[in-house]
Amino acid sequence: MSGCWERYGNILNVDTTGASEATAKPEGLSYAGVTASETIARKDLRNMEKYRDKITKVGNSKCIDPAVIAGIISRESHAGTVLKDGWGDHGNGFGLMQVDKRYHNTVGSWDSEEHLAQGAEILCDMVTAMEKKFPTWTKEQQLKAAISAYNAGPKNVQTYNRMDIGTTHNDYANDVVARAKFYKRNGY
Repeated sequence: MSGCWERYGNILNVDTTGASEATAKPEGLSYAGVTASETIARKDLRNMEKYRDKITKVGNSKCIDPAVIAGIISRESHAGTVLKDGWGDHGNGFGLMQVDKRYHNTVGSWDSEEHLAQGAEILCDMVTAMEKKFPTWTKEQQLKAAISAYNAGPKNVQTYNRMDIGTTHNDYANDVVARAKFYKRNGY
């Protein structure tokens, strides 16, 4: 693990329940949980490989574990495969990391290093917000909360155990963490 990645904790030490049934079912899965998240991440792995070098470079520059970036990309855009001309979420989400144009000025092309850097910076901002909001939480708890806040905003995170309530399918951080652990084990 790169030294600076530890700034935000170790993704492998973050607890997770994985994908909810609401996330797994549209993927054609009859099961939920960590296994469902891993199955989805595995389906995205080949497409994710196209972006590995950019993900790693941005992760190193922003001190965000590339596996976490890959987990978000898998959840947000299936490594770009569900986007239409780089857009998703009814035309509001831009790029691999689905930066919301309603809250951010999007930068770069949808699959560019510049876009990934913007998404990673938004995640870093969420970590900072969670550190301030929950100073007694561990780095791993703050990282998981930041992943939840990446989806639903920092105000949505109220307690650790219920941080995903209000996120897409009420499982965003748990699903992304499980996917990120899969990518970590697969060289990210």
